[in-house]
Amino acid sequence: MGEGDALERLGPEAMDTSCVKGDLGMEIDAQPCREGAATAEDWRRALAKVVPAVVVLRTTAARGFDTETAGASYATGFVVDKGRGIILTNRHVVKPGPVVAEAMFVNREEIPVYPIYRDPIHDFGFFRYDPEAIKFLIYEEIPLTPEAACVGLEIRVVGNDSGEKVSILAGTVARLDRDAPHYKKDGYNDFNTFYMQAASGTKGGSSGSPVIDSQGRAVALNAGSKSSSASAFFLPLERVVRALTLIQKSWSTFGSKPDAVTIPRGTLQVTFVHKGFDETRRLGLQNETEKMVRLVCHTGETGMLVVDSVVPGGPAHKYLEPGDVLVRVNGDVVTQFLKMETLLDDSVNKDIDLLIERGGTSLTVKLNVQDLHSITPNYFLEVSGAVIHPLSYQQARNFRFKCGLVYVADTGYMLSRAGVPRHAIIKKLAGEETSQIDDFISVLSKLSRGARVPLEYVSYVDRHRNKSVLVTIDRHEWYAPPQIYERNDSTGLWMARPAAAAGSLLLSSAVNCGKIGTTSPMVAPMIGSEQLEDNHHDRNENRADGCNRMQTDDEGIVDDLISGEGSIIEKKRRRVEEDSIVEGRVFSNGALNELEDQAFEHQHNLGNTEVLHDQEAVRINASLAEQVIEPTLVMFEVHVPPSCMIDGVHSQHFFGTGVIVHHSDTLGLAAVDKNTVAVSVSDVMLSFAAYPMEIPGEVVFLHPVHNYALVAYNPSALGMGASCVRAAELLPEPALRRGDSVYLVGLSRSLQATSRKSIVTNPCAALNIGSADCPRYRATNMEVIELDTDFGSTFSGVLTDEHGRVQALWASFSTQLKYGCSSLEDHQFVRGIPIYAISQVLEKILCGSPGPLLLINGIKRPMPLVRILEVELYPTLLSKARNFGLSDRWVQALAKKDPIRRQVLRVKGCLAGSKAEGLLEQGDMVLAIDKEPITCFLDLEIACRELDKCEANDGELKMTILRQGQEKEIVVGTDIRDGNGTTRMVNWCGCIIQDPHSAVRALGFLPEEGHGVYVARWCHGSPVHRYGLYALQWIVEVNGKLTPDLGTFLEVVKGLEHGEFVRVKTVHLNGKPHVLTLKQDLHYWPTWELKFDPETAMWRRRVIKALSCSIASGNNTSCKL
Repeated sequence: MGEGDALERLGPEAMDTSCVKGDLGMEIDAQPCREGAATAEDWRRALAKVVPAVVVLRTTAARGFDTETAGASYATGFVVDKGRGIILTNRHVVKPGPVVAEAMFVNREEIPVYPIYRDPIHDFGFFRYDPEAIKFLIYEEIPLTPEAACVGLEIRVVGNDSGEKVSILAGTVARLDRDAPHYKKDGYNDFNTFYMQAASGTKGGSSGSPVIDSQGRAVALNAGSKSSSASAFFLPLERVVRALTLIQKSWSTFGSKPDAVTIPRGTLQVTFVHKGFDETRRLGLQNETEKMVRLVCHTGETGMLVVDSVVPGGPAHKYLEPGDVLVRVNGDVVTQFLKMETLLDDSVNKDIDLLIERGGTSLTVKLNVQDLHSITPNYFLEVSGAVIHPLSYQQARNFRFKCGLVYVADTGYMLSRAGVPRHAIIKKLAGEETSQIDDFISVLSKLSRGARVPLEYVSYVDRHRNKSVLVTIDRHEWYAPPQIYERNDSTGLWMARPAAAAGSLLLSSAVNCGKIGTTSPMVAPMIGSEQLEDNHHDRNENRADGCNRMQTDDEGIVDDLISGEGSIIEKKRRRVEEDSIVEGRVFSNGALNELEDQAFEHQHNLGNTEVLHDQEAVRINASLAEQVIEPTLVMFEVHVPPSCMIDGVHSQHFFGTGVIVHHSDTLGLAAVDKNTVAVSVSDVMLSFAAYPMEIPGEVVFLHPVHNYALVAYNPSALGMGASCVRAAELLPEPALRRGDSVYLVGLSRSLQATSRKSIVTNPCAALNIGSADCPRYRATNMEVIELDTDFGSTFSGVLTDEHGRVQALWASFSTQLKYGCSSLEDHQFVRGIPIYAISQVLEKILCGSPGPLLLINGIKRPMPLVRILEVELYPTLLSKARNFGLSDRWVQALAKKDPIRRQVLRVKGCLAGSKAEGLLEQGDMVLAIDKEPITCFLDLEIACRELDKCEANDGELKMTILRQGQEKEIVVGTDIRDGNGTTRMVNWCGCIIQDPHSAVRALGFLPEEGHGVYVARWCHGSPVHRYGLYALQWIVEVNGKLTPDLGTFLEVVKGLEHGEFVRVKTVHLNGKPHVLTLKQDLHYWPTWELKFDPETAMWRRRVIKALSCSIASGNNTSCKL
């Protein structure tokens, strides 16, 4: 079936049902086969003829669609028309949606194949290939002989079983009238047909295998199996033969453009099941009717067709009911699926008369036969990675909804962010009814970027209640503009066209459209105290376009359900100094009453005073610190688009508490930990404790070392609430000491302030966080604050003194732990970050220190640069350091400098590519800088800051180190980093590529071949999924050309054409090199770049190379049928 179904296709419920029916439905009276037993030589000759015509199909579903998800898989097919180049396989292999496939023959000749037909109901479909492309193999087509199938027939299943090149499994046909197997309650299932059953334990990859007899004739098509009983299920070939015959009549030989294939298929949107006469009698079947049926039908007939379900809104809705027994169709007695389907297919858009019996009463109904293809979607809308299309007959039958409703096949980013699940039916958007896709597109086109509108949907798991959520239209260009993909049966491709008309608000890319500030940028003047007299205090769950799911881990195949189709599914690994500067105002410790008076004054200026008085009433029993700090707290909700999960970010959704550190008329800044705001390429929403308002924010600074980020918001967006919100007073000095009392204050998910008094147990605990299996930010070279009690590992907030002045950010940290023999699991803990780390950067922002300009709320502001020594250090006690050769003189000097810590810093490693690399070695002890003893990380930061004050130096530190017992004087360069984080990424063939980020460089290794570009993620259903170019490795060469950085990489891949095989050399994180080839697909997976533009503060998407419409239409031999 779909990707991810590799081993067991039957759910437990379906297995139980099939077992019971198998016991009761054995064909005791069926006529066994009369032909003589085949000899080994007969089978050898038959297999010699069949095997060359059997192919291995490697398919890639580029998008999730209808019942299937995006992914890559392998299966089997076989040639049924050599002259026209037609391969028969299963429907779930051909896929109902976009698919890219290749067929490999037994001699390892590989050719592209294109879908030409997939049956809307039954599990068969056809691929087409160019017969002239096969140069070296002699083979013959396999004839289809459905009439040869019988109970007791010895058969062979020839195919690609469990991923093997050729596998031949023996079996014996046991039943011809098995119910169609039930695979999924929300996926593809065959119905209105019998299946054959045989004791032949086929496995993943055998879907589409021919079931042959000793004469080399195909008598059935392998479709699924049940591993618990080693039973295989085969589709009868009668309807396959009909479809193939019609295709052969409609299509000319390969070379000229084929005509459209017309295969009439009729439906009443009714599911029938075949029940024995014993059960039909219990349903009310009259004795006279049963006697008549037994006389008319063949002697082996044991039952009749009974209505199992009726799709709402279909031709039979309100006319037929479950339990109705079908007697006649247009006067003919019908007890078999084949005869019923023949009558329906011959009566498309015509009326037919049905005679049924309901509870012992005969009824005649006239129904119009609907065209089955008209309720089988052949197009879809792709918006923000979501795939939306009309509800198909398959899913309408599963969910009991009307066909054609707006159905979510894949949620993408915009919908998943709002909590809309897969398989949802969208009822309304922005208050307007959306009964059809066109209605949805029409409403969507009227919305602008950043708009937040209600969406109403219903899910089949809770079908009786509509649910309403808020959907946010992407403000940044995370994804391509909305497109409609429509199936082109003459080429086998799905052609894209814009969904919204030119000039639509949705397509506008105006500067700051939906942004947090104004649209007229201007340069901010230097901020002085006289300009700021009236301001307040300084103060967190499967894409490239169409990317349903993203992976970070290396390859790993997981066996799942058997449809007979093997799936390539990779295991996901989860996640997890002075008084406060107040823009010119400095508040002393005794200013608390003044702060409280101002807070009440602001509240009375609001129109709705009742809400605010209620808030004050709630605060009455709170501590003084909580009352003061609550108006400064904000709750962060952060969403990371699946198409942009860079820097090893381990989740798409984060929550956390932050604190407002600056609030003025034109600028608001809030601080939060980087376990909440991990990357700048994200959507941030802020909810304020002081006022019931949620507004967007933009990440403006990510500290390269410390675990915090600064997020800007527009105070004017708060309206009247702007005067209620205020900044916290920061208290960087004096530093906290062991035994100090502090108040831990934070917010619950319901925005209720919570606090408790705690005692500092360790104000300078050094962090030692190991690297994650997927490298991501981890706090290094940091000392944090530990408390005796807190609120658990998920509660973040601030630490304040008794007057509510912030002394530390109570922040969340991410790590990974190993439990027993299991793999690493995400874990988080909380510690305090001294507020001086934030106040220093905040001061630079407010004072306009030199740095790169960034547009914030319509004003260009310089953002600070941070000078750091890119070396990971860890403390060692002086008592231990003696054993490594540290002299008594240095022990005394270091102990005198810091009598509390009594430690020395040692080198754990240098970041690859840093200026310190090659100068400092693992195990070195850092004794002094400029002859001044160094005992803690803060000393090192101060030394780096001193370099910025002196323009005469070259940014180098004169260090005294101890290496293997020898004291050395060395000069080490420092590096300057900004707070932007990663601002550029490329999506090529479905993988997200970036320059190696600091967490990767912290491993201490970069490839020798010019470093290379780093693969951060990959998308399901993409070429890199199909060919195995997974994450956690560098691409160092493409077609023999070095790719040391993104710019060079883009220049190389620009020259690659659609359908071209590319040779890629990679180096894994463990240093192991590897060479692979992949086939570029520019039709479904164009090459594009996402880059942050500081001039507009927008993330811009630029297509680097894509397949033009003319080429995709068949004007290029690589795409032409």
